[in-house]
Amino acid sequence: MTSSKKSRLSMLDSLAAAGAPVASPAPAASMMSSNRALRSARDAVDSHRVWDLEPHQIEDTRIHDRLDPEDVLDLRDAIEANGQTVPILVRRHPSEADRYLLVYGRRRLEAIRSSDKVTKVRALVANLDEDAAVRAQISENMARRDLSFIEKALFAQELVENGFGNQSQVAEVLTVTKSSVSMAIAIAEAIGGDLIRAIGPAQGIGRPRWDALAKAISETGADREALIRIAEKEYTNFAVDSVTEGSDAAPADPSVLAFEAVFKAAVPSPAPQKGTRERKARTLAQPLTVGGRRSGTLRRTAKGVSLELPGGGFADWLESEAQTLIEELHARWQSRGEG
Repeated sequence: MTSSKKSRLSMLDSLAAAGAPVASPAPAASMMSSNRALRSARDAVDSHRVWDLEPHQIEDTRIHDRLDPEDVLDLRDAIEANGQTVPILVRRHPSEADRYLLVYGRRRLEAIRSSDKVTKVRALVANLDEDAAVRAQISENMARRDLSFIEKALFAQELVENGFGNQSQVAEVLTVTKSSVSMAIAIAEAIGGDLIRAIGPAQGIGRPRWDALAKAISETGADREALIRIAEKEYTNFAVDSVTEGSDAAPADPSVLAFEAVFKAAVPSPAPQKGTRERKARTLAQPLTVGGRRSGTLRRTAKGVSLELPGGGFADWLESEAQTLIEELHARWQSRGEG
């Protein structure tokens, strides 16, 4: 066996091994089912040969799993500079000769379609029916760590609506519980696909806040078209800021900004309670200890939170590492959401 063929087999085996979900542990049978889908795709590949195909020969009729499938500029530049290192997976068209249906690798396909320098798509061709192809797509998606909560919710909804199976069957393939699929689909239905797509993936925004947005829309009858315009305005402002202030000054994710703006418009602010002003005026001091000894004070006022430490080596170190520490704490805070 040639070294290149071994490399391709290894790549496919790695995909199969990654088929288990990253989130909470799932039953062994479900994990084996997820792995099996990718292994079936690997075993069905025609002689494990990598084909060079014309992009127009490949149709993408799959259920969309991402809210930003056109975000391929960086990938296109990388492929133009280094070549397409990982082939996509396609299956033969059931009725048209010399045509193929995409199983997975949409971003790579779109990147090459948009390129003026790369004209061929490197692809593995598998003998899969529709059901096996969808299962392979699902397994490959679940191996990725970067699908947000709402992308997974919309994906589950579209699987059910496109006849892949009922909620229990979709939950089994996704290696999650039926209740989590049911809840995710209910949130997606309450918000609406058009508004979700206008907001975007919103990485770091977990189920609780999407659920709060869904309930607010249902309870208040909020105008979804107006909310879509709010989301679109955030993207416009982001694009303008990127041009006028430079990319370094622009926030990292406009979809998070869009979510926050829509959330603020849709979710009513809680009514002020009696005595709120008096409580805000108080300063709450919380002593901090290290090894049982008093080492500082955390103060909460109406203006925010402050940390007081006595002078010394630890205070000096904390001052020098403050930026890194605040970023780490912020990341831990974000990871508390189910995204």
